[in-house]
Amino acid sequence: MSAEDTPIARAQSDQGMGALTSAGYEPALAAAAEPWLKNATEAAPMLVLISGMAGARQGWLEAPYAPVPGPPLDPAKFVAPPTQSPRLRVRIAHGLAQHNPPDVMRGEETQIAGFLAAFPDFEGVICLPGTHSKWAEIASGRVTQFHTAMTGEIFALFSEHSVLRHSLQGDSTVKSDSETLGDCFARAVHEAYEAPAASWLTLFRIRAQSLLAGVTAPEAREMLSGMLIGAEIAALRPVWQGRRLAVIGAPALTARYSDALTQVGAVNETFDVERATLAGLSTLRAVVH
Repeated sequence: MSAEDTPIARAQSDQGMGALTSAGYEPALAAAAEPWLKNATEAAPMLVLISGMAGARQGWLEAPYAPVPGPPLDPAKFVAPPTQSPRLRVRIAHGLAQHNPPDVMRGEETQIAGFLAAFPDFEGVICLPGTHSKWAEIASGRVTQFHTAMTGEIFALFSEHSVLRHSLQGDSTVKSDSETLGDCFARAVHEAYEAPAASWLTLFRIRAQSLLAGVTAPEAREMLSGMLIGAEIAALRPVWQGRRLAVIGAPALTARYSDALTQVGAVNETFDVERATLAGLSTLRAVVH
């Protein structure tokens, strides 16, 4: 990484927690990082900073959760998994945990740290949409409380394992224009935000409309997405209303949440999740030993 948090090299692997045992992490890392490991020695090993599920109980080595309220990342709480190669020096970031109400996060804390590195005076709420969306309340550079919504996972379950799959996975050759899709999403956001409890009735109507009114699969997906996001935003309204609000995530998902928030009157700013992650890790590089 450079001082501007710009990657100077990249490597990807499809080997993650779902495919690895604890013993498999080091070989997977070594294979991905081999071009850089060539320059490492036992006297000058390569430092590797890891955040996310490698620190989970089922990962490489469990990195205990740090308590909330507290800073998003505390280098003193990183763990060092044992390695076979003397050329590797690995540190895994902790997650965050709160006990009232019970909640945990792992991975998002690095993104929060990266955002705060760019905006150290930020006071307000950070929304991190994803499979399990996180809403973190920030004050004085600390996470004071956070909340999790399983919106992404619920969308996947409904679209892949419920009767709605017949409507959401319909004929892919049937297209809808972008304006129609946008209207479907916006209407669903509005309805769910105004009456989130009624969303349980709206769900099956998605299926009924595809059978009776010719709603296409892309339109049905927008309806379900808008309904779930609208209900999530409504549930978190006491958290974000009247406060500075930032959304950190992948570009497409960030735009979707930002549009929904704007629709209900929530002024928000957006920040790219990769930039946040790299900035968080880059900031730690100077202090992890």
